[in-house]
Amino acid sequence: MERGYKVTIIFVDYGMRYAYSKDIKSNFQAAEAMVRDALMAVGFGVLTEISIKDSFKQKLDIDYKSYKILGACNPGLAHEALGSESLIGILMPCNVLVIDNEDGSTKVVFPNAKSLLEVTDNDEILELSSRVDSLLRSAFDSIS
Repeated sequence: MERGYKVTIIFVDYGMRYAYSKDIKSNFQAAEAMVRDALMAVGFGVLTEISIKDSFKQKLDIDYKSYKILGACNPGLAHEALGSESLIGILMPCNVLVIDNEDGSTKVVFPNAKSLLEVTDNDEILELSSRVDSLLRSAFDSIS
């Protein structure tokens, strides 16, 4: 996983109930690669990728900063979740954000799965969300 990245964490925000973030002193492309590597290291793959910058340019002819939504999924946990709640797919995959701060730093934002999945009112899903959160927090913490 070591690719020779040098990162300085500028700011970590744990105050949002539904997500947590940190600003790292890294360009957008390197930060995105670090996020992908960190997710892969804990068993998550990126199933979807949405570039807000590209979408806004194509659909609205608006220039926007680099901003990606990465749809991360752990296949085993997703299978478990679908076995417990057949409509849980509406809340999947876990969206992870990579946002260019346009000052030489990049914000990475990870979801708080338990907070987001409380709406299911399903004890099995809430237990599963704790495992998801543990893995995602491990990935998040490894980005440094």
